[in-house]
Amino acid sequence: NRHHHRGQSPSSPPPPPSPPSPNRPLYRRVYNFIRQAWTGVKFSLDSEFDDLETPPRYRPESVQYFCRTTGFTESEIKKIYRNFKTECPTGLIKEDAFRGIYSQFFPQGANISQYAHYVFQSLDHERNGILNFEDMVQGLWTLSRGSVDDKLRWAFTLYDLDGDGQICRDEMTRVVTAIYELMGKFAEPWLKDGTTVAAHVDFVFQKMDLNRDGVVSFDEFMETCKNDENITRAMISM
Repeated sequence: NRHHHRGQSPSSPPPPPSPPSPNRPLYRRVYNFIRQAWTGVKFSLDSEFDDLETPPRYRPESVQYFCRTTGFTESEIKKIYRNFKTECPTGLIKEDAFRGIYSQFFPQGANISQYAHYVFQSLDHERNGILNFEDMVQGLWTLSRGSVDDKLRWAFTLYDLDGDGQICRDEMTRVVTAIYELMGKFAEPWLKDGTTVAAHVDFVFQKMDLNRDGVVSFDEFMETCKNDENITRAMISM
C-alpha cells in the first residue's frame, strides 16, 4: 500500500537529496535559465555557422502548433518567440552557449559542466547538439507549468542518457554524481565520498527495478515515483 512504499527500514539509506534550502530546486533554475535565454541575457552561438556567409535559419512550426502542444496562449508564444529571436537570430543554441548562461544560476565555483550537459541533452530531442525554439519552448512549458507527470517524464529523459528508453545503474550514478558536483559546498553535508553516491543509487535503483532485470523502464520509473512521495519529490526538485 502507499504507506508501505513510503516507509523505509532504519538501515536503508535515504533517497537522493533534493538541493538544500535556501537554494531553489534545480528544475526551477533550469526554467529560469531557459526563460532568461530569450528575455535579457546576451550570448553568441560561437559555432561553425559563424564561418558561413549566411547562417542557416531555423523555421519553427506555427503559433497554433505550439498552442496545441503546450498550454501557452497565442500571445505568450508570440512574445516568447520575439524575445528568443532577438537573443538568438539563427534560432539555434549550441551547448557551449547553454552551459555559459546556465552557470549564472549556481554558486560561484559550483561544477555545473556535467549536469548542464545532461540537461542540454534532455532538451535536445533530435540529439544533434543544437537546441531550437521548439526544444526550448517545450522545456519551458514542462518546467514552468507542467504537471507532476510532465516533470517526471522529463526527469526520466534526464537519467536516460543514451536515449534507449531505460535507465541503467551507471546512468543513474552519473546523473546523481553530477547533481552532487553541481551543488558544490552546499552538497558537502551529504557527500563525504563516492560510497555515499553509490548507497543512494543502490537504494533508489533497487526500488525502481521492479522486475529485477538490471534496468529501470519508463513504466517502472513512473510507478515507483507515484507510490513513493519521497522519491517523487527528489526527482521533480532536480
